[in-house]
Amino acid sequence: MSYGILPQQDIADFVAQGRITGLKTDPAHPPSVQPASLDLCLGGTAYRLRASFLPGRDRTVRESLDFVKMHEIDLNGGAVLETGCVYLLPLCESLNLPEDVEGLANPKSSTGRLDVFTRVICDGGELFDHIPAGYSGPLYMEVAPRTFPVLVRPGDRLGQIRFRRGAHKALRTQHVSIDLEGDGPGAVIGYRARRHSGMVDLRGLGAHAPEDFWAPLRAPQGQLVLDPEEFYILASRESVEIPIDQAAEMAPIAPEIGEFRAHYAGFFDPGFGVAKQGGAGSRAVLEVRGRDVPFLLRHGQPVAKLVFETMSAIPDTLYGDQGSHYQAQGLRLSKHFSQV
Repeated sequence: MSYGILPQQDIADFVAQGRITGLKTDPAHPPSVQPASLDLCLGGTAYRLRASFLPGRDRTVRESLDFVKMHEIDLNGGAVLETGCVYLLPLCESLNLPEDVEGLANPKSSTGRLDVFTRVICDGGELFDHIPAGYSGPLYMEVAPRTFPVLVRPGDRLGQIRFRRGAHKALRTQHVSIDLEGDGPGAVIGYRARRHSGMVDLRGLGAHAPEDFWAPLRAPQGQLVLDPEEFYILASRESVEIPIDQAAEMAPIAPEIGEFRAHYAGFFDPGFGVAKQGGAGSRAVLEVRGRDVPFLLRHGQPVAKLVFETMSAIPDTLYGDQGSHYQAQGLRLSKHFSQV
């Protein structure tokens, strides 16, 4: 038996075997299995919380919810999740994992680019975004919009889950640095989110005018000051390529490198940036939030790292085979905005 990140064909087998249940069967929103992950669907309810939480060993999420729940929101017909609030949403999917397979959750790329902070928890969970090997039970997603209110409905997909057989073994790492030069002098090198902008409809693909939500940035001297608690979209200086037999995840290098956090959504699928998949020159788009004090970024400054690990098998479908939104990307906003 091969170890590593499970490919889409193994995820499909889990569905057929009843190890993943509750997937949406609506023809308009069929299950979305990526080359190395499964998109997770929101259920029909959201709970407004007064605090984030982890249930801890031997406690269910439902048992813990009563202490922190403020009120319940029906998502049928659509509901707005407000900035500055924390919500818990039961997910459609439930798991019954083999004893040697664990789950790893992460926001989808478009979710991170909207500055919507998400984390998955499960019954007995002691870590966010980690589903223990052999887990059997429901899944829940904590959702906290940071910059834009978002309109959500049942079946919307804010997060994704990977499955790993065996222990985590990093093959290699690649450091990622910031591009503050772009296409040359005077070029737009990033975007800063506008405060007090409108609502983003998660199903409104290409339906939002970027100028209503984002201010373009330039860095004529190859330097940019990050303001505390402001949100930025920037691009990596390096191109990124994920071999077809590997998967990768973006992670911060270390908290001591500066007063900011880079990259909330970190899964990179096999085939991303691969020339034969139409991805030559693909950059990593970085979601950056300033913290505590203003911080000066320089062109080429390292801000994050890619951690590569092996796939247990090459996926039947690779990133780019299905018209992937962010293949061959440079600096790019989420798919909800008409591209500039």
